[in-house]
Amino acid sequence: MSEATGQPQEFENVLTGAAATVVSFEEEHLSLLQRTQRFLHAYPTVVPFVVLLLGVLLGVVVNPSRFTAASNFSTILTQVMVIGIVGVGQTLVILTAGIDLSIGVIMVISSVVMGRLAVYGGVPTLIAFPIGILIGAVFGYLNGALVTRLKMPPFIVTLGTLSIIGALNTYYSQSETIGMQDIEEKAWFLQIMGNQIAIGSARIMWGTFLMLAVAAVIWYVLNRTAYGRHIYATGDDPEAARLAGINTDRILLSVYVLAGLIAAIAGWALIGRVGAISPTAGENANLDSITAVVIGGTSLFGGRGSIIGTLVGALIVGVFRSAVSLAGLDVLWQEFAIGVLIIVAVALDQWIRRVSQ
Repeated sequence: MSEATGQPQEFENVLTGAAATVVSFEEEHLSLLQRTQRFLHAYPTVVPFVVLLLGVLLGVVVNPSRFTAASNFSTILTQVMVIGIVGVGQTLVILTAGIDLSIGVIMVISSVVMGRLAVYGGVPTLIAFPIGILIGAVFGYLNGALVTRLKMPPFIVTLGTLSIIGALNTYYSQSETIGMQDIEEKAWFLQIMGNQIAIGSARIMWGTFLMLAVAAVIWYVLNRTAYGRHIYATGDDPEAARLAGINTDRILLSVYVLAGLIAAIAGWALIGRVGAISPTAGENANLDSITAVVIGGTSLFGGRGSIIGTLVGALIVGVFRSAVSLAGLDVLWQEFAIGVLIIVAVALDQWIRRVSQ
């Protein structure tokens, strides 16, 4: 007799076997398209890896010698390292079914604050740097507070703070760029992510390793902690998450703060990549980060996606732009290709999500 059901054990085994037979029967009669749909639903990062492979093949076909050169590999990594870091923060927000249009300008103003304090304000770099990081967290908190306490849509909130922070950035920076020489003399630490390491014939910026470190930490948080599971639950079904005892408002607020913090770290990498501190650098980082996240397989509807997918998405953008450039085509075709990838990625995501309906 089964203690759980009160039924004889033999009878329960028969029921279990019958259920398994039904499931097996249904699986056998699924079409190839339906099987593919279920497979992609279970393994959402497969698509970005396939697209990345197609991008690499395209580059090899159009110009094999230049595309496979170590210098081109170094260039691609340099181009995507800042967007990869910002994309990690954007991933957290989109996993909760939100979006952060201000994350790029948060990155820029954080770099401007730490730079102007250290170079012009006479503040020691080891103090100016954490203040710049804190600025990112503060603006992230502002976004999260407006979303959770006033129950405003994330799109509208971050669209508004995009303009507000952008105006503050212009006012505080006085539209002046801090030159490389000034930074080297007074705040060399802010440029440290621009240092390079030779790996074979390739020269990799330290900022690339910073991107991988940030991604590794957030991957661990999402996949190995209760907090990470709460983020996924909040994005997948907020009402069910609340009924399960999750404080969804607190999760949302913390996610926006964390995204702002990561954006500020990206600002540090941006200084290293550019070599100077410009109030107009990284203007399109918000859109580029959304592009990397969406192409990387994270659902705009929340609850599904991965950090690895975002890094692959950033690489896809870099690889396709490199391939199109080496093919000798105009820059506008780079943007055309990325636009097509975005539409295809969102359409594919909607198709895959129908499995659970």
